[in-house]
Amino acid sequence: MTSTLTNRPVRTTTTADIPGAAFPGIPFTRLVRVEWGKATDTRAARWLLIAVAASTFGLMLVPLLSPSSVEQSYTSYLGFAAVALSILLPVVSILTLTSEWSQRTALATFTQEPRRMRVITAKITVSLMLGAGAAVFGGLVTAAALGVAAASGRTPDANLHAGLLVAFLLYVVLNVMTGVALGALVHNSAAAIVASFVLPIGFGLLGRASHLVADWLDYSTAFNWLLNGEWSGHTSQILVSVILWVAIPLAAGLLRTVRREIN
Repeated sequence: MTSTLTNRPVRTTTTADIPGAAFPGIPFTRLVRVEWGKATDTRAARWLLIAVAASTFGLMLVPLLSPSSVEQSYTSYLGFAAVALSILLPVVSILTLTSEWSQRTALATFTQEPRRMRVITAKITVSLMLGAGAAVFGGLVTAAALGVAAASGRTPDANLHAGLLVAFLLYVVLNVMTGVALGALVHNSAAAIVASFVLPIGFGLLGRASHLVADWLDYSTAFNWLLNGEWSGHTSQILVSVILWVAIPLAAGLLRTVRREIN
């Protein structure tokens, strides 16, 4: 007996053929761990974080070595830590947001997790974690410096209170978020880093000639009011600065990230 074989394609069953079956998404906690590694476990990131720590210790020497020219108070010491953290820490958050595009890893990242907003949210979460951790580090360095000052016979003014600590934390986090917003918007590490240094300097110089620029457009002035606890009379300016320098560019950056084609 002869059997005839037809050249019919063989169809295999996949998970797509099973009703309700779907590939599980990557857990958000895993995305955060991956982005944390990208933000802290590269050579550039490690050196930047070391530089942040070194600059915090270095600036803290100023009130210790110049007791006659620098106010000896808890607030003054904490202010030096805040300034140190606001210089380089935003650069770390910029690199966190721009790394996919500058290092051309966006294709691999967004292929493994096509929902881009979840990836960006993980990056923002890591940046906030770094900001909060840096604020705690700055507080510890400040406490150590105050201990050294007390041991040397000085009596710093005990004007530190819970509201000022919250303001210090917000100051550090908001500076980090300006870096996040700039990185999300620009998508280029070098350009975003240059802009993060040039824009505050430029608006600071313009602010000397115009009170409007100084009070409403220069976020450095607004954030300093926040750091010093000067909310009274400056709440509107602080909120405007947060909207102009964090909310708007971050929203535009998220929209650009979601819509940008990967070459």
